[in-house]
Amino acid sequence: MANNVCGILAQGIDPTQVASRLSSLGWRTRSSSWYSYEAETAWCRIEVDQTDDGTTLVNGVIDPQRIDDLATLLARLGWQHSLELSDENNNIVEERHH
Repeated sequence: MANNVCGILAQGIDPTQVASRLSSLGWRTRSSSWYSYEAETAWCRIEVDQTDDGTTLVNGVIDPQRIDDLATLLARLGWQHSLELSDENNNIVEERHH
């Protein structure tokens, strides 16, 4: 499946911090480039990148029924975020903001 979840983490949270926190919660993480990480659990696999202006982006694949679980996890970690879930035609079907 192509990417079906994308989002932004606010407050200058860098990919290293995201990978470290997710890893401590049992997610499998690995560095995928100088500044990017992959994080994976049974229901979600995301890439965490940082843009030149410091914005942290997430994108990847998630079980569509678990979008609320990801949003809740990010909120529990204290990270403001916005997430978009797309269908197989790349139409946004759900959005989550915190």
